[in-house]
Amino acid sequence: MILCQVPETFSQTQIPDQDTIPRRIELRELVITGTKTFKRKTESPVIVNILDSKTLSTLQVCNLSESLKFQPGLRIEANCQTCQYTQLRMNGLQGGYSQILINGRPIFSPLMGLYGMDQLPVNMIEKIEVVRGGGSSLYGSSAIGGTVNVITKIPLTDGYEFNSFYQSIGQRTDDFNLGGNATLVNKSATAGTTIFMNKRNRKMYDANGDRFSEIPSIDNLSFGVNSYYRFTPDQKLEVSLSNLNEYRYGGEMTDQPAHLAMQSEERDHRIWMASADYQINFNEDNTTLIGYAAFQDTYRSHYTGIFPESEEDIQSHLETPPYGTSQNNTYHAGMQLNHRPVKWFKAQNVLTAGTEIVSDEIDDRIPAYNYLIDQRTIDWGSFFQSDWKLTDNFNLLSGVRVDLHNLLDKPVFSPRIALLYSVKSRTQFRLNFGTGFRAPQAFDSDLHIAFAGGGVSRVRLSPDLSEERSRSFSASVNHDSATERYIAGFTLEAFYTHLDDAFVLQHTGEDEFGEVFEKRNGSGATVSGATIELRGNFRKKIQLEGGFTMQTSLFDQALSYIEGTEATREFLRTPNEYGFANLSIMPDERWNFNLNLVYTGPMLLAHFGGAENFLSDAMTQSPSFTEINLRISRSFRITEQGAILELYTGVKNLSDAYQSDFDKGPFRDSNYIYGPIMPRTLFLGVRLRSAS
Repeated sequence: MILCQVPETFSQTQIPDQDTIPRRIELRELVITGTKTFKRKTESPVIVNILDSKTLSTLQVCNLSESLKFQPGLRIEANCQTCQYTQLRMNGLQGGYSQILINGRPIFSPLMGLYGMDQLPVNMIEKIEVVRGGGSSLYGSSAIGGTVNVITKIPLTDGYEFNSFYQSIGQRTDDFNLGGNATLVNKSATAGTTIFMNKRNRKMYDANGDRFSEIPSIDNLSFGVNSYYRFTPDQKLEVSLSNLNEYRYGGEMTDQPAHLAMQSEERDHRIWMASADYQINFNEDNTTLIGYAAFQDTYRSHYTGIFPESEEDIQSHLETPPYGTSQNNTYHAGMQLNHRPVKWFKAQNVLTAGTEIVSDEIDDRIPAYNYLIDQRTIDWGSFFQSDWKLTDNFNLLSGVRVDLHNLLDKPVFSPRIALLYSVKSRTQFRLNFGTGFRAPQAFDSDLHIAFAGGGVSRVRLSPDLSEERSRSFSASVNHDSATERYIAGFTLEAFYTHLDDAFVLQHTGEDEFGEVFEKRNGSGATVSGATIELRGNFRKKIQLEGGFTMQTSLFDQALSYIEGTEATREFLRTPNEYGFANLSIMPDERWNFNLNLVYTGPMLLAHFGGAENFLSDAMTQSPSFTEINLRISRSFRITEQGAILELYTGVKNLSDAYQSDFDKGPFRDSNYIYGPIMPRTLFLGVRLRSAS
């Protein structure tokens, strides 16, 4: 779905002929996330990186989580040895600092942040737009690290696709995937609908032979529909509805109910998401008014526990096992006006103004642990932006957002400014400054209950917790050279973010259930570094893309994570170097060879003892990892109407670069996990699609 666009007379109608552009590197593609209006990628004052559906197919990824590791400045990590929830890190900042949008809407709630990136199947995604750095002046709280906008399938032309593949994880665990899409557009292109369906069934994987899983089982079923209706050439309505269902189990590999396992986590999710957008163009297509509404509803039943040892504790456990429920509702509604004055000091300007409200309610409880998070947040934000093209070479983007948040005493003003200087459309220099904030609320990692020291590990929010503020700077240079035979280019970006009153986790001891951590305000923190991106395409046959980030992430004052160990200023689980590379070789339209890698440097970890192979608490340093993936495909045209059959196979994590020191047994520290999410995995699949 395409949302929040400026009048179509100066956006969609200017899309270049795709046949003139080397395959998949589209330098002048339209993007929306950086400005909330359509801009050509090379003309946006904010860097926007793109992953399209064709690239996602070539990379052989299953969901959003696997997709994002092939973007510069981004890392995807597993955060639990038992349930394997994943977290996105942007420019060294953990998941709660990044805003994930669905079609431009912030309905990806903190509870969805735990498992939602795994639950969004890749076949519902048209493309992903990524903006690194502070974006709170457009999107409100929690966009300090950056923004990921997931744009779902768009009904453009009639077509269909069915895809089925099998993965063998570690050569002993089965993973079956089946997906399908279909699109129908009427002859006048005034109405269109696209639907998707995805089914996944994955068994548990035990890496160290202790009969406790390192990769949980998953049974996932997802489906959805996107539609539009154009009342007149100037009026358009778009609606979407999606349903995500997932059962997830990790821990002792047994057929017994979860509460009879020696240690386990069980999760059963039922998620609904929907949105509606109405757009009207007027004033000779110089003005656009958009009204929108969206919601998500998540219900989760869950279990997290260890089977006790004493008779008294066993009796209590059987009478009141630690099952829990979670209910999360997010509502979002607003209006946006885009206006292009006929004259603006002899220069073109697009003015954007809007107001919106986001309400999020979460009730997460486990009575047996006296665990309860009952929180409602309401954020009413208003924003104004000027996108001023001063000359053919200079573009000045400025804006401010004002947020009234129910957990804060005062309004929060978040300004930003960006300057773009272009040289002959081949080279762009950018300077950006922005501020942001995070409200003192529960985020994804705070809602996760882990295992440590023979019990469960929980996070509590300090009663004195206040908002966290940020100031972000970035400077970049982008250059691309293009001829009929090749495209080659690079982007070099330096970034700096300072956090005031940064959120920190302090270990406060144990209670009758296990380890307790408290989220407090620290003195501050600084994240700084540089990212380089390289790209090239030769004769539409060889394409190379890659990115590498070097950074430091330091608190202003050292923190002690484990009693008796030396305090450190370093962020935990944050490597100073990471990157990716992706090489595709396409000798003709039938064959495609893809080789890619993901590199993760060493990182500092807290390791709590209690497992049979690791008894004492300690701070440890992980080794570096390089994950190499290979995919080979062959396509066949099987009908005169253009149906195409594709057969493909390959290996993920070819060198089996996988963690070798997992904790063993029921008393493991489930947060002690790092490196690639999967061991060596073989896959084989078939895809049938229309030529369109």
